[in-house]
Parts: sequence; structure tokens; C-alpha cells
Amino acid sequence: MREAKTDKTTRQRVADRLREGAMPAGAIAREFEIEASAAISHVEHIAQSLEHTDEQLLVAPPTCRDCGFDDFDDLLNRPGRCPECKSESVDEPTFRIE
Repeated sequence: MREAKTDKTTRQRVADRLREGAMPAGAIAREFEIEASAAISHVEHIAQSLEHTDEQLLVAPPTCRDCGFDDFDDLLNRPGRCPECKSESVDEPTFRIE
């Protein structure tokens, strides 16, 4: 664990962590001991809460490790396979706050 329990919500702690550096949803889930779907939900809500600030959520899209394809329709979720080469070696998208 990176930090002890605080008065901050999980979402606030996730946002603080994304300010430190980029992370994929799977790593967020492991670090904060939540399901990957909950990590994605937190990221979506964090993006909304940043709309009226000078910060923004940056998303590096999922990328196929075999052919380099990165033009996936859904930037938040990791696809099962690459639509170009059909490989299942696809990296998760990563998120960070700047």
C-alpha cells in the first residue's frame, strides 16, 4: 500500500495518485484494493470533476503490442483483442492528471 488510511475518499486518493504519474486501471485496482470496474468508474467521475478546473485527465489509449494499433473506439476499457491483427496482446489504457 502506498499510504495509510486517511479521511480522503478512495476517489480522492485515486486522483492524488494520478497526479503523481500515469497508471492503468488494473494497477489502480490493485493499489486501492478495488475491482477494475470500480477503478474505471472512479476515473470517469474524476474526469467529470476536473471539467471546471485547470487540470485535465489524460488518457493514453490501449495499444496492441504486436502491431501497434491504438485507434480503439473505447479509450477507457481494455479490449479483448486487436481489431487489426486479432492479437490478444493489448496493453491497458493509462490515466494521469495534469
